[in-house]
Amino acid sequence: MDAAFSAVEGGFDLHFAGRLVLRHRADAAVLDSARGNPAVTMYRGNFKIEDAPAEQVTPCDCAVEDTVVTLLHDGTAVARLELVGNGLAVALLTPGHDRIRLRWHAEPGEAVWGGGEQMSYLALNGRSFPMWTSEPGVGRDKTTELTRQMDESGMAGGDYYHTNYPQPTILTSRWLAVHLDAACYSVIDCTDPAAHAFEVWSDSANFELYAAETPIDLVGQLSKRFGRQPPLPDWAISGAIVGLKDGTRSFERLEDFIKAGTAVSGLWCEDWAGIRETSFGRRLFWDWRRDNQRYADLPQRIAALQARGIRFLAYANPYLCNDGILYEEALEGGHFCLKPDSDAVYLVDFGEFDCGVLDFTRPETRDWFAEKVLGKEMLDIGISGWMADFGEYLPTDVRLADGSDPMEAHNRWPVLWAEVNAQAVESRGKTGDAVFFMRAGFSGVQGHCPLLWAGDQSVDFTRHDGIGTVITAALSAGLVGNAYSHSDCGGYTSLLGNVRTVELMERWCELSAFAPVMRSHEGNRPDDNLQYDSTPELLACFARWSRVHAHLAPYVRHLCDEAVELGLPAQRPLFLHYAADESLYVVQDQYLYGADLVVAPVIEEGARARQVILPDEGEWVHAFTGEVYPAGTHRVAAPIGCPPVFYAMGSAYTELFTGLRKL
Repeated sequence: MDAAFSAVEGGFDLHFAGRLVLRHRADAAVLDSARGNPAVTMYRGNFKIEDAPAEQVTPCDCAVEDTVVTLLHDGTAVARLELVGNGLAVALLTPGHDRIRLRWHAEPGEAVWGGGEQMSYLALNGRSFPMWTSEPGVGRDKTTELTRQMDESGMAGGDYYHTNYPQPTILTSRWLAVHLDAACYSVIDCTDPAAHAFEVWSDSANFELYAAETPIDLVGQLSKRFGRQPPLPDWAISGAIVGLKDGTRSFERLEDFIKAGTAVSGLWCEDWAGIRETSFGRRLFWDWRRDNQRYADLPQRIAALQARGIRFLAYANPYLCNDGILYEEALEGGHFCLKPDSDAVYLVDFGEFDCGVLDFTRPETRDWFAEKVLGKEMLDIGISGWMADFGEYLPTDVRLADGSDPMEAHNRWPVLWAEVNAQAVESRGKTGDAVFFMRAGFSGVQGHCPLLWAGDQSVDFTRHDGIGTVITAALSAGLVGNAYSHSDCGGYTSLLGNVRTVELMERWCELSAFAPVMRSHEGNRPDDNLQYDSTPELLACFARWSRVHAHLAPYVRHLCDEAVELGLPAQRPLFLHYAADESLYVVQDQYLYGADLVVAPVIEEGARARQVILPDEGEWVHAFTGEVYPAGTHRVAAPIGCPPVFYAMGSAYTELFTGLRKL
């Protein structure tokens, strides 16, 4: 056991792997407890969660006995801390108390990361982050007019901490990690520089502790704990997946991409099951069967594409619209979550249409959806991948088949959804070949989901919801065991007159080429927005960067090998390989692509140059100009078409990287 309590005057310390992790004194207690009084409101996946805790107790006294510490208040035992292996079990002893606030010791200047997939901030210092899967919001910045208007229309504006994929795990610059092994609502609070606090809505909590000498080793431990993804298949990394939702005309439009010189690995038609027009935009018809009118002869078309080395991808989510055919079959099979006080199906408003929520706590429901929908309707007709969307909408007042509390089940829902998808893929012997990608997640999704995507960014350059957030998303998710991330090339959300510009489309191509998977999206309002085949210039832009992406496939294969062997993500914060430089701890607008590439995408509108940090070791070569730069910080020209991308002098992949100048 690497963890040990030690009694000291006025309290106790807990050391783990030679590091002080808890420090309790009478005037600085490690724990508070209280009785919670929550209020939860959900509207279309947006949540408002409030609490009015009562009877708060801060125990000052303690009794230390080997592996157990009892915390006392006025002579009464109120909490028990017990070392279990390399972890800490916390139990409240006051009847009715179900709020824990535990403060982990922080050294001065200690950086902290984690929290799952965070969009706004890579370093968590100075802020708190609720761990609750939800819609992330549109705008996500309370100072903007877009966010204000979205807040007024259904709490949909969001804030910096809203995320599809939270995870109650932190990593610190002492190369220490703490993971809360629970799915209940919790908060990571890093507002106090002396402590990293966890607030847990439960009467007990189990914390896991990890330590390493380097961040690389620490990330490897976490990826092993949560489950490593299989390597991406060759087809997924060898070109662009072109996203079109235009019925059978999508196949005709694809030919234009090919004629323009696009390296095409897949055609993604999320509208394969039909569409539904709403005020939000062009939505899909949530009845996961192919629409034979919109996509006539789909199995034959899929086979013809595959004969040319092009895969076909589709879309599914864990809800069924109540005006679809599969809804009736699911109703008869008892596959839906129910209202709390009756056997009626609990319907959720998804924006001008209602859906039943599939109850994945039932093994029969998981088996039915994996076989009936993902198996027979999709994999068996040749579909090689899909967006496994949503997973965040489980209401907190449904009745579940296994009797579990929906407040606890809510965060587990994305993991159950990932398990269903992985089950379907495995049932057809397609693990490592068929690829589904998810935006929702929680602890443990890593072991089932082979690929993340960063969700529904706004079609702009805004700080908290635009193109730059996909970098932060990939870096933060990668630290907690997700090797592969990508984004909707071109962005997704277009509302209130916010539409794509040519510049945004071009810059997103430059970014997407340096991710493991490059995939475009037409967005929620395709008719109002530019598409990559709208003009010859945009088509040529997309084609060029698809060829860059395809050219890098041998290097990406190397990154996949590292992910399998070491648990390292493809896109990495600079500090992961250069931990001695503390100034790198907060850098989130550029990244290492593996150890050999520095990628500094342009994510500011109108910018034609940007500051680039080249880590302090050796020299770096600009991949598109050939200019050699010493390590350090530089102002680098970045005209459209020539983003700042550098490879390490002497890299084993120098010949491959040199070839980028010819593309």
